[in-house]
Amino acid sequence: MFELLKTEGRARRGVFHTPHGAVQTPVFMNVGTQGAIKGGLSARDLVELGCQIELSNTYHLHLRPGDGLIREMGGLHKFMNWRGPILTDSGGFQIFSLAKLRKITEEGAAFNSHIDGRRVFMAPEDSIRIQSNLGSDIAMALDECIGLPAPYDYVKASAERTCRWLARCKAELDRLNALEDTVNRGQMLFGINQGATYKDIRCDNMDAIAELDLPGYAIGGLAVGETTQEMYDTIDAVEEHMPKDKPRYLMGVGTPSNIIEGVYRGIDFFDCVMPARNGRHGHLFTWDGIINIKNEKYARDDTPIDPACDCPVCRVYSKSYLRHLFAAGEILGLRLAVAHNLYFYNKLAERIRQSLDDGCFEAFRNRYSQILGTRK
Repeated sequence: MFELLKTEGRARRGVFHTPHGAVQTPVFMNVGTQGAIKGGLSARDLVELGCQIELSNTYHLHLRPGDGLIREMGGLHKFMNWRGPILTDSGGFQIFSLAKLRKITEEGAAFNSHIDGRRVFMAPEDSIRIQSNLGSDIAMALDECIGLPAPYDYVKASAERTCRWLARCKAELDRLNALEDTVNRGQMLFGINQGATYKDIRCDNMDAIAELDLPGYAIGGLAVGETTQEMYDTIDAVEEHMPKDKPRYLMGVGTPSNIIEGVYRGIDFFDCVMPARNGRHGHLFTWDGIINIKNEKYARDDTPIDPACDCPVCRVYSKSYLRHLFAAGEILGLRLAVAHNLYFYNKLAERIRQSLDDGCFEAFRNRYSQILGTRK
């Protein structure tokens, strides 16, 4: 499933094979939480923007429109007309971040829907059944995402429970993939490493879940309150315990610099809402840093967002026009800004892969890791 083609230090260049095509890694996954990119982009747009793999969310699609309905419509690929690979998040983070009332037990998670307040219960098996109905290529195991800081004893108990949940997820997916009418019988399960910023818990948890010999593994529970250095220190600690022949996924991270530094530390998969969310607020990524297109200084600027960018937006539109769209409250402004940012993130991953192919990733890191986070 995963071919490790080349390494440079801990940075890895590979290919991950799925039922809906191969994914060149390192890769940034474009987040279409509810089967759509926020900002008015379609699956056809994602192809033009260089997206390799789309990410949708179990929690949201279960609540609306319902995973049963999506199954009836032929699965999520057909429903949203996306032919490439799809990863579905299990919903653990959304239960943590959106549910005002929630209770975690050995059996699963009980929570109130953020839409209508109704009580919902999700066991590990439920999460896998929902994802099986969606028919994604990669299903994430249900885990508990803990806000930081958190007490050591609670984190340890939670990580151990998440490990037990993972075994239940694996058993359920194996059962479902053996059925003739399963939407995607090639669906694969990724386990999630947890343990907050406690290195001993993280490493013990990684050793335990690696024993299940899954197709891939993720590091979860980061970018939820810890410092950037704490995040990097956690990755450094866990990476040594992650299987070398399986893809590694850093969940919900992050900035362009985070991605470069994550690759430097051995990570293969990334996702983040940042490019779309920042774009909707007029914050645009360029190869020289971040600009705020709403600034007055761009009112008469007839140059593209980034002269070094060849995205569909930069090829056609000026900063002046985009600033006007935002000032006028035109939805087109949001769409163009999000399209540019997603293209930038996909191009960033492509350039990282090229630098690894050429044996010059360290030089790429030295040039871009810091500058991409600066504000112009």
